Amino acid sequence: MVEQKTRITAAEAKGLRTAKELERHLAWLDTFTPAALGVLATASGIYTYLGVSSLLEDNGAVTFFAALAYSIAVSVGIFVFWSYMLRLLPSMRTASGFIGLTLSTIVGSLTIIAMSSWLNAAALAGSAAVEQHLENTVRDYQSSLEQAHDIALSGQSLSREVERARQSFQDLADQEQAGNLSGAAGRGSVFRVLTQKSEELRNLEEQIATQQEPIVRAYAEGNRILARMRELTVGTGPVDARSVVFSEESVKLAGVIAQLNQYSVAPLVSRAADDLSASIVLPELDGRTAAVQGAQTATIQSIVEALQYRSQTLKAAAEEVRQMPPPAETAYNPISSADAVIRYAENFVPSWAGAIAIDLLPAVLVFVLAITHAAIRSGRDGLNIEDTLTLADLKAAMAAMRDVEATMGSADAAILRRATDATADRATDTASDTAADPVTERNGQGNGLRTGTHS
Repeated sequence: MVEQKTRITAAEAKGLRTAKELERHLAWLDTFTPAALGVLATASGIYTYLGVSSLLEDNGAVTFFAALAYSIAVSVGIFVFWSYMLRLLPSMRTASGFIGLTLSTIVGSLTIIAMSSWLNAAALAGSAAVEQHLENTVRDYQSSLEQAHDIALSGQSLSREVERARQSFQDLADQEQAGNLSGAAGRGSVFRVLTQKSEELRNLEEQIATQQEPIVRAYAEGNRILARMRELTVGTGPVDARSVVFSEESVKLAGVIAQLNQYSVAPLVSRAADDLSASIVLPELDGRTAAVQGAQTATIQSIVEALQYRSQTLKAAAEEVRQMPPPAETAYNPISSADAVIRYAENFVPSWAGAIAIDLLPAVLVFVLAITHAAIRSGRDGLNIEDTLTLADLKAAMAAMRDVEATMGSADAAILRRATDATADRATDTASDTAADPVTERNGQGNGLRTGTHS
């Protein structure tokens, strides 16, 4: 026969004491855990209500009840889900059951984040996220305005190239008038060609100059609008109302940027450069002698070559301005607070952490309980039931046994009493029946007489 184990080791005793202590702690914690879980679920529901309210259109009572119903559903769902997990997952003894419920916890946590946490984040940081969107939009508009202004100023800088070309032809005209080019002083054919091109470049220069003042005004107007938009970004009051005014200002600023793009004179200079050498009107040679006419012809040919060179120079400068990247097309798109906290989530990590923590904090409690129950089971494994009984348990068991014995004694006494009463009732009924039947009584007497006579 196998000898039964009569004593437990010191390690087993220590594990048993630890298990008992943990059980006492859990019994105390169970008294307020449901209440704490209810508080967390309610708080999450409140912030969910605020987040839903920011998404729904303001239709009075309909919006209120819709947001309230959703927030209540979220609170109930969170409370029920974590109540299930707090009870079931720590009690799992098999690896498959523990893994299955762990996966269920992960899926449930993702569901809670999808239906509640992002709305909580919208309630916590929705206004700040919308303001971040406004600030980024202002930054984009400012970049576009600066870029359009730079392109316009680069176009204005072409006026120096045009002025230099005009001045060179004007100097050549002066030299021709003095007789230093073709050798024929005065205002002859060569002089008229040079003067013609000088006047064309002067007209182009004047057209470029006329754009300077509109560019300055447009840029100043754009900066004024940007200043107003920045005030709306950091201003006080509901962000929704500020967004409406911000949208109006953004439309105005987009118009200013479009005007600045139109003020660029680079296309005009490019076309003028093409026409500079292609639109030469050669005058009739007015030299008195063949030698003078030959000198005029050679001088005009040199002027045509100079015009082609200047034309290529102006066109290259104009094309360099035209090749500058245009300002990015910027438009303000209104955004809700819930969408804003998702788009700019990296800027509001603390708010997201708080929104998720209020929903998923019970997950930590679930795994704490799972570890605690595993420790309790580890302290009790390998021990018989009688080894796990403490003095308090033994007293309670003895009291229960006495109660059972007392109850059984009372039951036996009641059964005996009922049996005695039933026997007495039957005897009484029999006597009553005999006294009530005279025929039976006479028959009994007769039988007795007959019996005596026979004896």
